[in-house]
Amino acid sequence: MSTHLPKWGIVSTIKAPIGTIERFAAYHLELGAERLFIYLDDDNEAAFKALKTHPKIRVLRTHGEHWRSRNRPVKHQARQGANARHAYKRKAHELDWLAHIDVDEFLWPIKTPIAEQLAALPVTCMAARVRPVEALWHRTETHFKAMTNDRKQRQRETEAIYPTFGTHLNGGFLSHVAGKLFVRTGAEEVDLRIHNVFIKGDENPGQVEFIGTELCHLHATSFEHWMENIRYRLAHGVYRAGLKPNRPPERGGLTLNELLRTIEDSDGTEGLKAFYQEVCTATPELLQRLKAHGLLRSYDLALEEKRRKHFPTD
Repeated sequence: MSTHLPKWGIVSTIKAPIGTIERFAAYHLELGAERLFIYLDDDNEAAFKALKTHPKIRVLRTHGEHWRSRNRPVKHQARQGANARHAYKRKAHELDWLAHIDVDEFLWPIKTPIAEQLAALPVTCMAARVRPVEALWHRTETHFKAMTNDRKQRQRETEAIYPTFGTHLNGGFLSHVAGKLFVRTGAEEVDLRIHNVFIKGDENPGQVEFIGTELCHLHATSFEHWMENIRYRLAHGVYRAGLKPNRPPERGGLTLNELLRTIEDSDGTEGLKAFYQEVCTATPELLQRLKAHGLLRSYDLALEEKRRKHFPTD
């Protein structure tokens, strides 16, 4: 009987300070990633030099003239997909599975190591979906809110947990609820996207819910951090106009773009602060409501400790 466990790795397109990138890389190396493919989306020479010396990291510059052709996509979502496909087709032959995640996302195996979970998947599975949990702000502890996969139950819970704004939110999340994928390597005609993969035109063939692992998403770790990113997200990112509302417009549903702009127009920064307080702050009341629905997670990622281990500084 073979004792071989699958080798897995991560591809990520990143525009972030060097310390943030090192924490992301160190965390997943400590978790057992065999290889990290990091595509730097800006001219971060310090990060390039620090990362390229690590034997398990492959770092590529993709800004400006370093793009692989004359047609660098304008939208960052398109660059993410292009880089993920490049890693899958050109770089990932030494791996059995490749996960496409972002620099503010951290895989958390609940009990069983990731490699053992991957080994247990059926051979027909080409895509394993990891569902997210979203970080809450707390002064000293790291808490996350989870959500229920069943859509009707999720909406009932969301409205109970977030009484003011829950009707407009999907699971109480500000970012994606779709999660990210582990994709089995070695397939032909692969089109890897942010949340899905198409193999010979077939979407997520043999998809399995990867229930033994959660994706800890540090999307809005403080009100200040959230406000630093809100303009870009409203214009180009996850809060951009044109996305579907959680509830149909004819039933009073607002998109997150419409909701946040309405709050700001009527109550300014104080209104946004009240929204963040209800939805993203680990108040005793919110923690209790999440716990009552089985949706509270408390994980210590120990990011700085792991960074110092893998990227020691003088």
